[in-house]
Amino acid sequence: MRFVMFCHSLVSDWNHGNAHFLRGICSELLARGHELAVYEPRDAWSRVNLEAEHGHAPIEAFARVYPELHSTACDPATLDLDVALEGADVVLVHEWNDHALVRRIGLHRHGGGRYRLFFHDTHHRSVTDEKSMAAYDLSHYDGVLAFGNVIRDLYRRKGWARRAWTWHEAADTRHFHPLTNEAEEGDLVWIGNWGDGEREAELDEFLLGPVRDLGLKARVHGVRYPDRALERLRAAGIRYAGWLPNYRAPTVFSCHRVTVHVPRRPYVEALPGIPTIRVFEALACGIPLVCAPWHDAEDLFTPGRDFLVANDGAAMRQRLRDVLHDRDLARALREQGLDTVLARHTCAHRVDELLAIHAELEAQPIHLRSIAA
Repeated sequence: MRFVMFCHSLVSDWNHGNAHFLRGICSELLARGHELAVYEPRDAWSRVNLEAEHGHAPIEAFARVYPELHSTACDPATLDLDVALEGADVVLVHEWNDHALVRRIGLHRHGGGRYRLFFHDTHHRSVTDEKSMAAYDLSHYDGVLAFGNVIRDLYRRKGWARRAWTWHEAADTRHFHPLTNEAEEGDLVWIGNWGDGEREAELDEFLLGPVRDLGLKARVHGVRYPDRALERLRAAGIRYAGWLPNYRAPTVFSCHRVTVHVPRRPYVEALPGIPTIRVFEALACGIPLVCAPWHDAEDLFTPGRDFLVANDGAAMRQRLRDVLHDRDLARALREQGLDTVLARHTCAHRVDELLAIHAELEAQPIHLRSIAA
């Protein structure tokens, strides 16, 4: 089949975690022999900021690491959809696209497009910026692929889309897998952005405080850290190492002994069951993981076996101490977390799910198909 994807950026993951999963899905589709075309705006803020800070070298590095992946930079307002969508069977439109483009693609489908058309939502804006999300015109889309049940149900309840399915993120195990690295560089590593005020208190409680009090050798990667955040890292004795190309995360994990997951507040309070892709990737790399509280409402994992959970800062200190001093515990967490990802949460699993959704739609009676068209 021919797949066409419209996304914010495939080539840049600067403050753009959605690129991780999209890359894995694209690689998996190509590996199975499908055709693929990807379109992204030439002025995407992620790529613009990446090149402003680091030049063109990261784009060249992406091409070396993902030689199979290519995208077309375009002006969404003038893109010729007849050309872009010619011969398409499945079209994925990610939620970081302009409202106007989302609507134009829907109208193109309504005007005679023979493809299946999906809106892909992988963010908390459905609850934190409801007005913006409600403004997307999805009337001519087959439905929404939402990365959690609560978002799927929101689209259904609000009437924003005709149909909605849960399509969780997952690990790209072509790149995220355990590496043998005997050159240990530290105790703890955390990869994540500061969070626009969405988890400052949580980072203090579950990362900075425990690292400081336990005297751990720790390193943090991420972008958009204000001066006050950098000062707090320094006060906790944490090395700030800046932006990390996502494909290098397995190497960084391999030379540290533990990592933590500190979810943003909207995921804890309003979107239970959505761990974000960092959990999948860490477990795929075989590094022991300790999580700040989040409710695995969808039974994706087995807390206590795949990873440990710390309900407060004191518990985080104890869990980190346990992992760092108990080799059997650390090994069990590495092995169990990896086994769960490989059994249920790879990009190959998600492509299987996408193809099953497509088959479900294609199996509908002709009179029902015409409703969606």
